[in-house]
Amino acid sequence: MTITAAADGSALGNPGPNGWAWYIDDANWAAGGSPHGTNNQGELRAVLELLQATAGISEKLMIECDSRYVIDSVTKWMPGWKRKGWRKSDGGPVLNRDLLEGIDEAIRGRDVEFSWVKGHAGHPLNEAADERANAAAKAYQAQQEPRRGPGFTMATDAGAAAAASAPIAAAATRGEQDAAASPAVATSLAEPLWAEPSDLLDSLYASVDDPIEVRLALSSDEHARLRDRAEAQGVTLEEALRRLI
Repeated sequence: MTITAAADGSALGNPGPNGWAWYIDDANWAAGGSPHGTNNQGELRAVLELLQATAGISEKLMIECDSRYVIDSVTKWMPGWKRKGWRKSDGGPVLNRDLLEGIDEAIRGRDVEFSWVKGHAGHPLNEAADERANAAAKAYQAQQEPRRGPGFTMATDAGAAAAASAPIAAAATRGEQDAAASPAVATSLAEPLWAEPSDLLDSLYASVDDPIEVRLALSSDEHARLRDRAEAQGVTLEEALRRLI
C-alpha cells in the first residue's frame, strides 16, 4: 500500500508569520509554525514533520508538494551540497541547512517518492494542507495557538488498516495519475521551477557547477521562461548567470 500525503508551507509576507502542515486525511494530519519564516521553510518543515510522524511504517510514502524548490533540494541538489560541505556552487552556505539535514536523516532507508502538484489548482490533499498551513500562519500572526491536528493515527491492525486504506488508496491513485502526467522528480523547465521568484538564484546556484550549462541546455521556450523569472526578480538572465560565475 502507498500512503499519499501533501506537505505545504505558508508565510504571511514571506518572510513573516509562518505555518506548515501535512495532510493524509481528516484523521491523519498535523500543523504548526513559528512567528517568522518563509514559504520554503514552512514546506521543508512540513516534509520533515511528516517523515518523523510516519517513522517506522513499512508502506511507501508519496509526498505531494507544490514547491519545485523543496522537491529539487531533497532529490537533486542535496547530494552535491553534502559533498561540498553544505556549500553551493558559488561557495556560499546552503539555505535551510538544518531542515535539509533533518530530512536527509529521516528519509534514509525509507521508500519515499515526491510528486509535484500545482498549488491552488484543486488537488484535494494539497488544498487541505494549504488551508491548515495558512491557518497556522494566521494563528501565529494573531499570537494564538494554532490547531495542531491529530497527528499520524492510522491503525496498524489488519481490519482497521483495511478500512483506513480506502481514502488513502484513492489519494494514491490521484498521486499516481499526477505522476504519470508530471514525473515525481521533474527536470524539464517547461513547468515553473520556483514557487516564488526569490527562489530563482538559489535554484540556479544549485543546479550545476557551471551556470553557463544552464543557458546552453535551454530550448528557446525554456530560455524565455527562465528569462521571465529572472526579470520578475529585477535582474536579466545574463545578470543572474554572471552572479554564479
